[in-house]
Amino acid sequence: MADKEPEVPDELAESLNDLFTSLSSMGTNNVLELLEKMNVRVAEEYKGFGDVASGLRVFVEQLKNKSGNFDEYVQQIDAIEQQVTEFEAVISVLDRYVSLLESKVQSVSQHPPP
Repeated sequence: MADKEPEVPDELAESLNDLFTSLSSMGTNNVLELLEKMNVRVAEEYKGFGDVASGLRVFVEQLKNKSGNFDEYVQQIDAIEQQVTEFEAVISVLDRYVSLLESKVQSVSQHPPP
């Protein structure tokens, strides 16, 4: 009987060892499945970010092309602005000249020549 008692603990130890190995294996498999699902989800998210980035790149290219069409108009506006500045300078000179003429006419009308 003394020989049988050591077998029971050995069988129990083996059974417990098998149980822990199975549980550990199941846990590892579950963790691996979870990691796989997480990796798939992250890959989907990054793919979505890539799609957004690609769409933004196309949008920026379209804006760049459209803004290139406006360059001609911007140059025309700059030329008009330069002409307006020159006209303002001419008008200022003419305004001073008219003021001088008015004062001469008033002076002559108040003091007619003999």
